[in-house]
Amino acid sequence: MDYPKIRSIDAFPCESSGQKVIALRDPSRLDDKVLLVSYPVFFVISLFDGTRSLLDIKTEYMRKFGEILYDERLEEIIQYLDDYYLFENERFESYRRKLEEEFTTAHLRKAMFAGAGYDADPQKLMDQIDGFFTAPRGPGKPGTSQTGEPLKGLIAPHIDFQRGGTCYAWPYKTLLELSPPDLFIILGTVHVPTNNPFVLTRKDFETPLGTVTSEKALIGSLEKKLPFDPFQDEIVHKTEHTIEFQLLFLNYCFRDKVPFKVLPVLCSSFHNVISEGVTPLEQPHFNAFIGALRETLEASSYKTCFIASADLAHCGVRFGDASPPSHDFLRNLEREDRAMLSAVEEMDGEAFYRSVQREKDRRNICGLPPIYALLSLLDADKGTLLDYQQSVEAGGGSVVTFASMVFS
Repeated sequence: MDYPKIRSIDAFPCESSGQKVIALRDPSRLDDKVLLVSYPVFFVISLFDGTRSLLDIKTEYMRKFGEILYDERLEEIIQYLDDYYLFENERFESYRRKLEEEFTTAHLRKAMFAGAGYDADPQKLMDQIDGFFTAPRGPGKPGTSQTGEPLKGLIAPHIDFQRGGTCYAWPYKTLLELSPPDLFIILGTVHVPTNNPFVLTRKDFETPLGTVTSEKALIGSLEKKLPFDPFQDEIVHKTEHTIEFQLLFLNYCFRDKVPFKVLPVLCSSFHNVISEGVTPLEQPHFNAFIGALRETLEASSYKTCFIASADLAHCGVRFGDASPPSHDFLRNLEREDRAMLSAVEEMDGEAFYRSVQREKDRRNICGLPPIYALLSLLDADKGTLLDYQQSVEAGGGSVVTFASMVFS
């Protein structure tokens, strides 16, 4: 690699053994390891843009630090990153093609985060989720009446359970206390770029609490109505957690009780739409998908419930801000988040979208696409905000906000 080019990766500051370091992570999670590097090494990595030669990189290092970056050290850094497939090169492309082929031919989407994001043991996982309902911030144990019309939709976070478990519990308690739907359309957030605004998969989903079946006939019918290939980027389902986490709660709610199926959809970023100053419904492929999915569901006999798997703001140094969030910042952030969610309660998708567009997505609302899609699809009278939380990371450098809502 005479002109090494690093792939698009996540980089954020953190501490390890009392030392300030930079964490590197593949956002596509084709390799799920987090690499820790020193600030000088990160400076070197920042120069791997495909335009600088190895000599250029050594020259800039000397200019920055006043010392020589020896060939052996530079080669060691390059080899370290290449071992984890972080360069745009043939080694990575071959690895990616191999993973795509394996995933395409598999009938089952494996549980990626069992044992990491949540307990892999079924009973321990049931106990873990039980605890989210009964914790001080939880909604309490669900009642057993199961009367009334099924929920038409809900919003739950997709943050890890350790930080957001109780917030998940609020809408699922309501879901359990009403008549159960038999089809869930899960609108997940995809955290990597895709070619199209929506990505489907026909695969069933493995979880420690049992396999969840995808509604393949409806997915096939939907595919035929679309002007684009919704499986073009299907590989992103392999490592994206935002659908997997909702399935755990659905299995908790209905395991061995009520049969249900899912229609899993990953929703791509609105960054380009926001920068162009238009709305997503003005994008032909987005609009075509919403219409095709609505038509497909209307022709079915399922009692459906939409689930938007969505976090809200991501602010602070980890997300590119110059400074950590202060107490006043967090208070203002909550005010802004709640104002934005009031439009969601009113079922006003355009007002919700415009509130984010006006500020150029300054708060990094990663759940914008699935929430907007939910509002574009849902035939409901109103939404109700059940819970709102802010998770400030240890050390206070950054914050993630999230909420739960139900629609009837």
